[in-house]
Amino acid sequence: MAIDISDVLRRVVYAPSGTGPYQFTFEILSQTDIDVYRGSTLLTLTTDYTVSINIDGTGSVTLVATAGTNNITIVGARGIARSTDFVTGGDLLANSLNDELDSQTIFAQQTYELALRGLKAPVYDPTDINMTLPTKANRLGKVLSFDSVTGDPIAVDEIGEWRGNWAATTYYAKRDLVKDSSNSNVYRCNTAHTSSGTTPISSNADSAKWDLVVDAAAASSSATAAAASASAAATSASNASTSASNAASSASTASTQASNASTSASNAATSASNAASSATSASGSATSASTSATNASNSASAASTSATNASNSATSASTSATNAANSATSAASSLTSMVGAEIVMTIDGGGIVITSGKKGAIEIPFNCTINKWTITADQTGSIVIDINKSTYSGYPTTSSITASATPAISSAQKAQSSTLTGWTTSLLAGDILEFEVDATPTSITLATISLKVTKT
Repeated sequence: MAIDISDVLRRVVYAPSGTGPYQFTFEILSQTDIDVYRGSTLLTLTTDYTVSINIDGTGSVTLVATAGTNNITIVGARGIARSTDFVTGGDLLANSLNDELDSQTIFAQQTYELALRGLKAPVYDPTDINMTLPTKANRLGKVLSFDSVTGDPIAVDEIGEWRGNWAATTYYAKRDLVKDSSNSNVYRCNTAHTSSGTTPISSNADSAKWDLVVDAAAASSSATAAAASASAAATSASNASTSASNAASSASTASTQASNASTSASNAATSASNAASSATSASGSATSASTSATNASNSASAASTSATNASNSATSASTSATNAANSATSAASSLTSMVGAEIVMTIDGGGIVITSGKKGAIEIPFNCTINKWTITADQTGSIVIDINKSTYSGYPTTSSITASATPAISSAQKAQSSTLTGWTTSLLAGDILEFEVDATPTSITLATISLKVTKT
């Protein structure tokens, strides 16, 4: 039977829909040219399904029983064989020739469909790529991976099987994963053995047979350090609030003392005026009558005494005024001490060495000038922290304010400097400071940078 062979994929998959029929649009020459699957189960012709072929070679499959919940797959499966042999001088019949050509086309389409489901490199990959799998002996018990340089298939060890908490007198195979219950660290077995001793695994006699995968203990230490930093910051804020309250109290006391001094000075002026009046009266009495001289003299003496008392009152007033001025100076000093502030940024690597890159930004709440920087770390190491600035409207576009004097720790645990050569030290309220780790830090997993500033 001569038919046209269409350019279609020789496989179709249906969601279950009772017994069918399930159509296929690729051409076949006989009922045995297809395989039918229910899920992953290969069905048997006649026993499990029947095939109906249309005049153009397409057709349908009807199941004997319902499909259930599994997909129905129909795939081309004509046996690859040549059934006709054309001999020299024999008949070359068109029907026989068409059947052979149809079969060859079907074989090619089946091979193409099978190739589509295989692992292969893209057509635009380099011509020297080798997609051959490793030998059976080299891939047993391993997983498929690809070489980081050539991209060729390679066999590597899988990460392993989770075995829960480590226990003594237990056999562990290579690549088994366990948790150390004493510190929550996770380890991977690198040598098969029967365990002994106790935790922690790091000090166990078999410690060399384990590789550390997750360092939970270090992560816990970093979390504790972060909590301590937060507590210290809260304490600093509380101390600043207390200092501000004390300064306000000092200013109020100074104001009260100044008012008292003013009152004392006024009283002294009144006494002096009274003394002058008494002296004038005494002089008038002496002029009017000599017989009253004694009385005038007594009056003058009393006036002198009053003048002396007035002088003493003035001295007391002056002393009170001096004390008030000193109190005011103290209050001013207390207020002056409060114009200093600190801008702090903590960079946490989460238990691992801090990586380079931008780590966070802070909005400046007041106008100020930078005076000094300080960096502290959780351990000895090296780190360079650049500081970028932007207006709020211009963020995230920023530029460095540190010129060539970038804050850094080199093989140490702390560093500070008030030599800010080339720095842009003036900051305005609303400016954004962005902290960026340059280069590649070593060892340090937690660092804090603080900027001492003076409010302007």
